[in-house]
Amino acid sequence: MSNSPSTANPAAVSAGPVATGPVGGSAAKLFLLPAGLLGVAPFLIFAVMFLIAPTLYLVTAAFVDSAGNITIDNILALSDPQIVSAYDISLRISLASAGIGAAIGLAIALAVIRGGLPPQLRAALMTFSGVASNFAGVPLAFAFLATLGRLGLVTIILRTVFGVDLYRSGFNILSFWGLTITYLYFQIPLMIVIIAPAIDGLRREWSEAAATLGAKPWQFWRYVGLPVLWPNLLGTLSLLFANAFGAIATAYALTGSSLNIVPILLYAQIRGDVLHNPGLGAALALGMIVITAFANVIYLVIRTRAERWLK
Repeated sequence: MSNSPSTANPAAVSAGPVATGPVGGSAAKLFLLPAGLLGVAPFLIFAVMFLIAPTLYLVTAAFVDSAGNITIDNILALSDPQIVSAYDISLRISLASAGIGAAIGLAIALAVIRGGLPPQLRAALMTFSGVASNFAGVPLAFAFLATLGRLGLVTIILRTVFGVDLYRSGFNILSFWGLTITYLYFQIPLMIVIIAPAIDGLRREWSEAAATLGAKPWQFWRYVGLPVLWPNLLGTLSLLFANAFGAIATAYALTGSSLNIVPILLYAQIRGDVLHNPGLGAALALGMIVITAFANVIYLVIRTRAERWLK
């Protein structure tokens, strides 16, 4: 009877559960790991389906001709004068809308956040900016045609009340500046949304210390405020550039084929009309991906270096 389990060595009996404890904990962690990934699974699936897979397809299609053979003719065709002109106009529109949008957005954000205005005004501005920064496409194009078109409300008011004829003065909503002004509608709010946290990072103690030392407001902004905001400004400017360079719905709905920019030329190559050339369209898209990726990399690098000022 001394050999029965009930009379066995207590240390030996208690050692069993202790030995299996770590194994059970590791098994539980291994079991919970896939469950933890379920939260990001929709994002990963979405990224693969709508970002990674289309990008890989475009890269492959840019080096394949209509017969399925590997070629670099599509890439060499990007040197065509019409395509070079389209890239030139697209780059200039993107730079103009990004620069003007960044300047106006920064001025508005500074006035509202650090200008001593009521907090309710800031809440209203940020809400509007969040909505307007995503308002684009056909509705935005129609809104500007109804406002600044040849028979637009503002155009008629300026002509009948103030005697100013915009179109006789050289303005055209379907031109370079017309599209740039239209882009400003979502570029300015996007600038406000992105730069607001950086402006909040400017501690009021810094301006108070500068004033105590005898510095004037412009000196504070010259030697403290703008140097601190500068990395965020450069990063946001690159993001605004990429945002404008890749926009197509607004440009196509507003100007159609009257303005030779890369997104419209790309659309003409892939939609199946007279200019149908899927390989050239893929090469155009690849060029846009390279430019926008370069701009976004600049934004991410500068943003990472500037985050220490936001803490």
